[in-house]
Parts: sequence; C-alpha cells; structure tokens
Amino acid sequence: MPLDQLTDEEIESEEGKEMSFLDHLEELRWHIIRAVGSIFVFALIAFVYIEDIFRIVIMGPKNPDFWTYRMMCKLSEISGYTDLCVTKLNFELQALGVSDQFTMALTSSAIIGLCFAFPYAFWELWRFIKPGLRNVEKEAARGAVFFVSLLFLLGLFFGYFIVSPLAINFLANYQITPEIKNQFDITSYIGILVTLSLGCALIFQMPMIAYVLSKVGVLTPKFMREYRKHAWIVILVVAGIITPSPDIYSQVLVALPLAMLYEVSIIVSGRIEKARLKAQRELMNS
Repeated sequence: MPLDQLTDEEIESEEGKEMSFLDHLEELRWHIIRAVGSIFVFALIAFVYIEDIFRIVIMGPKNPDFWTYRMMCKLSEISGYTDLCVTKLNFELQALGVSDQFTMALTSSAIIGLCFAFPYAFWELWRFIKPGLRNVEKEAARGAVFFVSLLFLLGLFFGYFIVSPLAINFLANYQITPEIKNQFDITSYIGILVTLSLGCALIFQMPMIAYVLSKVGVLTPKFMREYRKHAWIVILVVAGIITPSPDIYSQVLVALPLAMLYEVSIIVSGRIEKARLKAQRELMNS
C-alpha cells in the first residue's frame, strides 16, 4: 500500500525502518498508476468532445480568423508591413488511410489528456521523489510542482498561439509552382501542431533547468553572462528553425520570449549562488 494511504501510526512505523528495493518499486507503481489514470480520465473526456475540440482547437490555426492571425493583421496595420496580415491559408486537409480519422481522434485525445493532467501527474511523481531528499533540498525545491506546471502551460500556449500558426501559415502558403496544390495529410498537420506546442512547453522549462544545475554547482551566473551572446545566437537559430517563415517579425516574436527565459535563468542562477555564498559565510563565522 502507498505511504500516503497509511495511518499516522503506520507511517511512523514505516519511517522507522528502511524501505527495500521492492518496497520502492511498489510505491513508484502506485504513483505511476495514479498519474496515468489522471491522463486516461482527461483523455476520455476529450474523446467524448473530440468533434468540438477538433473544430475549435485543433483546426483553429488552419482558419484565417484564428486569434493569432487577427493580431498579426492588427500589427500589420500599425507597422505598415502588409505581408504580415494573414487573410488566406492555401491548403486542404485529407485523411488518406481508412482508419486515419479514428486514429487521430484517439491520439489527439491522449495528447490533450496529457496536457491537462500534467500538473497532477508531475505532482504524483514529485511525491515519490520528495521523501528521498534531504531537508535542505526539500526547502530548496519548494514550489517545484507549481513552477514546472506554470512554465509547461505557458510554453504550451506560446507554442499553440504563436509558433504553430506562424509555421503553418508559412508552410501552407509556400508553393514552388502554382501547379502543385497543397493537400496535406491530417497526421502531418497534427504532427506539426503537437511537436511545436509540446516542444515550446519543454523549452520553457529553461529556468527550472538552470535552477537545478545551479543547485548542484554545474551552472553559474558568471558562465551564463559570459556566453550570453552565444546563447542569443543559438536562440535566433532555434527561432529560425521552428518558424520557417523568412520575415523578421515572426522570428523576433519567437526569439524574444526565449531570450527573456534565458535572462530569467541568469537571475535564478544568481540568486542560488548568492544564497550558497551566504550560507558558506555563515558557516565560516559560526
């Protein structure tokens, strides 16, 4: 039985003796079961409403009246750069296989279930990891579930509302010759949408990665400041890859948040180093 389902007396008894390897596996199994169960529940709910989800959410970046494209048209009016406004997406979607639509419904439901259940699933895994940490490490990792979940959701929204529409707009309107019509497979379209959205969700974990690496002494703010220019170049390259559109506005829209994340990571690393130096001084004075 998992530790979180034991009584207070049983917990004290369990803490008094060291858990065996099999006990740890049993504990991990229950956390994984609950995490996967939460994903399954949200996936089931998504499958029930899959028609509306496809029409509103998944097919959203395909329509010229999508929120991002409306904002781009307003930006084009302000900047005078008319090519920035999206009025037409020149492509059609089709399902080539007999079971493609049903497979896409299942796959999309599973992905949506993962996105909605991520905070709880991560919390379950964190509950398994946290008891093995020392008190100092637990104190340092306070709020980890909140910040990891927040950054994941921010990255997911950024990928869905900014990166994916820019990439889809460029690829949909790019033609070598007008004689070749853009008729994309639905799996290809959803693959781009999912890859870019989840990819940004992972990229947005940069401050948390900097936090962990700084805590273990691998990363320092001095190192990040020294290689800031190199990092910006890498960010511009990444922005150019994930937004294939050649216009500078699209690349800037993607590069700016990534650069801000890098600067936030420097601040996080600096605070960790400051706290570590303060602790060292207090230890020397005591």
